[in-house]
Amino acid sequence: MAARIGGAMRSVFWLLGLAALAVALAMLVGHNEATLTLFWPPYRFDVSFNFVVFCLIAGFVLLYAALRAFAMLRDLPAQAQRWRSQQVERSVVGAVMDALSHQLAGRFVRAQSAAQQAVDQLKGVPSGHWPRRDQLQLLAHLLLAESAQSLQNRERRDDNLQAALDPKLSRSSPEAHEGALLRAARWAIEDRDADAARARLAELPQGAARRIQALRLKLRIARLGGETAEALETARVLAKHRAFSPEVSRSIVRGLALDALREAHDVAQLETVWHGLDADERAMPELALAAARRANHLTRRGSDEQDRQAVSARVRAWLEPLWPDFGSLDGTQQCQLVLAMEPGLEDLDAAGLARLEQLQRQWPQNGFLQYLAGQACLRRQLWGKAAQMLNQASHSLHDPALLRRTWRGLAQLAQERGDETAAQAAWKQAALLD
Repeated sequence: MAARIGGAMRSVFWLLGLAALAVALAMLVGHNEATLTLFWPPYRFDVSFNFVVFCLIAGFVLLYAALRAFAMLRDLPAQAQRWRSQQVERSVVGAVMDALSHQLAGRFVRAQSAAQQAVDQLKGVPSGHWPRRDQLQLLAHLLLAESAQSLQNRERRDDNLQAALDPKLSRSSPEAHEGALLRAARWAIEDRDADAARARLAELPQGAARRIQALRLKLRIARLGGETAEALETARVLAKHRAFSPEVSRSIVRGLALDALREAHDVAQLETVWHGLDADERAMPELALAAARRANHLTRRGSDEQDRQAVSARVRAWLEPLWPDFGSLDGTQQCQLVLAMEPGLEDLDAAGLARLEQLQRQWPQNGFLQYLAGQACLRRQLWGKAAQMLNQASHSLHDPALLRRTWRGLAQLAQERGDETAAQAAWKQAALLD
């Protein structure tokens, strides 16, 4: 609507202008009886002034038209050259677009042919001839390398990648250069070459290295190279930027943290890894249980009494947040919690024992708590409570390892009170579970 109104207004103004010009000409030449006399001895020419004016105007128009025609004639070779260049440019752009379309469609051989056609046509065009000539060449080489990677032709891929990373091309198209580096890093990861992938990422500018795509590749490189700490830190950054869904982020971080805990070679390194975790990560039952299991495993290798007590105190501190939500843990986690607590029962003080009994009374039918309370009483030589708890656990537990230990504890209790018949029966039950 606005365009129509604007066009109508322009027509009105043109009409008014032409009318004003006609009025001015009528006033100038309508009653002008002047003449112009030209003397060319021995001749004399009397010409109307109006005729002279119109002849001058017509001569000016003819001269201008002649000059324009001559200029257009001289410009014909340049126009022909521009037309040919435009046709080549359109052909190159079309070939690059065809290569991209075939690449996305999975037709890698056709994509390679189209990209090679674009590269061949660009060889005859000097650099800077078109506004984006270098960018087209970089993209054509990159598509050739991508197709070669899909066809497992690594030699051709590397040649075209090196051509795409030419500094002359990179200066005119920094974004495409960064994309080529990211693709090169990804190809190196697919080749299981962590060092080459890391070197490609190191070539990225500082701003590009913080992008989500670069961080994803950094995470894959760290996991490929076994750099668990770096992978964990990168996964946290990706989770912060919401590169994954909350569930996926939690799963990735949990898996990397578990790897870091399992890779600890001594208790000091394990404690360093544990304190390096975030508060939310330390609250995950899987990580707390994994840290406790690793600490108990490292302690069993041979430690003095003082070190064993220190490790037991650390394990109890790590597992402390799990007890209030014991009922929300699944059966496997409850079993792992009991197994992690059992090695430190000898160092459990009276307050810890009282709390354990309170938990057992809170969940009286839980076989894991019955077993743990029974073992704690057995270590403190509270024979009556130990026998009561272990007897209940022998009917509630279904885990073979814990049930075997339960029967062994009942056999020891029977031997303590001199009941060899009950002890033999308990040892038999334990043996049947082997």
